Amino acid sequence: MKLFVDTGDIEEVKKAASWGVIDGVTTNPTLIAKSGKGFKETVLAICDAVPGGDISAEVVATDYDTMLKEALEVSSWHEQVVVKVPLIEPGISLVKTLADKGIRTNVTLVFTVGQALLAAKAGATYISNFVGRVDDLTLDGMEAVRDTVNMVETYGYSSEVLVASVRHPLHVLEAIKAGGHVATMPLKVIEALFKHPLTDSGLERFLSDWNKAGLSIG
Repeated sequence: MKLFVDTGDIEEVKKAASWGVIDGVTTNPTLIAKSGKGFKETVLAICDAVPGGDISAEVVATDYDTMLKEALEVSSWHEQVVVKVPLIEPGISLVKTLADKGIRTNVTLVFTVGQALLAAKAGATYISNFVGRVDDLTLDGMEAVRDTVNMVETYGYSSEVLVASVRHPLHVLEAIKAGGHVATMPLKVIEALFKHPLTDSGLERFLSDWNKAGLSIG
């Protein structure tokens, strides 16, 4: 499964990239606004920090013509850019147009397998199924992920299912079980994946025994 970090903070991107396990970055208008820096400046800095990674940058217009103009502009910034498009009627039309031009897309704000079907048929590179926001409504956000993975595989669509709105490590485990192709999450959730009390206690024991024995390497 690919692992993306969901942020507009370049320092967070650099930290995650230093581990060598990050495949890309997702951003959205809210995250870019929080960064306090320019959109293009931030996206290009992220591309530099994650060489070869897929970097999602979202259009902000909601009418087709303006969305297309923005999408062509954003996609021209760097070969790593994936144009992020909301699941609305003009958005699906835009995804089809961009797919025909060979421009990769990430369809966002997908909550049902019906929406995911439209994105897949339009040629989306990634389909961002949100789970946390659905869980907030006391529903099972991962259900749509499972259904979407099954739909994509059953009908042979090329789209990858991207599990988004990931709130905690359990969401990551559930995404793996559901067969998600990608999971994107805040830096703090990736950091939490490192943690386990038995890892901490085991390392403490190993080092204690080593030091008591007076051993050294080299």
